[in-house]
Amino acid sequence: EDTLAMLRKEREYRNFLICEVPNEDFAQTILRQFFFDVFHYLQYEALKSSSDETLVAIAEKSIKEVAYHVRYSGEWVIRLGDGTDISHEKMKSALEFLWPFTGELFESDELDAWAVEKEIGFDPAALKKGWTEKVNAVFDQAGLQLPEKAWMQSGGKKGYHTEYMGYILSELQMMQRTYPGLEW
Repeated sequence: EDTLAMLRKEREYRNFLICEVPNEDFAQTILRQFFFDVFHYLQYEALKSSSDETLVAIAEKSIKEVAYHVRYSGEWVIRLGDGTDISHEKMKSALEFLWPFTGELFESDELDAWAVEKEIGFDPAALKKGWTEKVNAVFDQAGLQLPEKAWMQSGGKKGYHTEYMGYILSELQMMQRTYPGLEW
C-alpha cells in the first residue's frame, strides 16, 4: 500500500483536476468541496445499484456521511454567496476559477465503460443532470448563477495534472523518498 501511495510518479495518479486546487482562499475551498461533495453523493447513489455486493455495501454505509458533507458545504456556499458584498464577490470569483474544472467529473474513460458493461459501475455522464439540479438549487439560495458555457479542463483521469500536483506529491512522498523503506 505504501508503494502505491508514496512512490508512484505524477503521471501514474488518476484523479479529478479539481481535487488538486490548493486551499488558498476560503470561498474557493468551500465551492470546490461543494462541487465534489454533490458529485460524490451521486456517485454513491449510483453505486447502490452495482452488481458488486461490496460496492453496494460501501455505498449504503457511506451515503449518510456524504449527504452530511453536501449539506455542510452547501450551507457555506449559501452563507458566502448570500452574505456580504465581499463574500458574494469572492464566491463569484471562486466560481469563475473552478467552473472549468467541473466538466471532467462527467467524462467517461475505458475503465468507466468496462464497469458499465459489467454492471459494476456507472456512466459519469449520467450524473450530470442531477448534479446540475442540486448545484442550481443551492446557487438559487446563494444568489449565484452557473456560467452558460466555458472551456473545460481535462486530463486528470489520464494522468495529466495541474502544476499543483507536484506540490501535493512533494509533501505526500517526502518521508518515503527521504528515508526509503521506512516502516510506519
